[in-house]
Amino acid sequence: MVKRKKPVTRWHDGTTPLEDLSPPEQLAHQIVSDFADLAPSVERIMEAELSDEAREQAMAAFSESLGNPDDPNRDPRVAIANAQA
Repeated sequence: MVKRKKPVTRWHDGTTPLEDLSPPEQLAHQIVSDFADLAPSVERIMEAELSDEAREQAMAAFSESLGNPDDPNRDPRVAIANAQA
């Protein structure tokens, strides 16, 4: 049986437990692991000047929007603005 390597992203280097990451870092890692093409959107949210709580809210809104093409939070700028409000 082949053991799959844990994916490495900017937020998780594969050497520490995922549980040690903050909730927004866990979401960022999961999204980019599943959808590498979304890395620029995830980076925009993670690099925005937000409180930890607002960053978590923006990442959650963006993550939840991925299953709904009509959700405005698919645009990371909207997710950030909504988290700041």
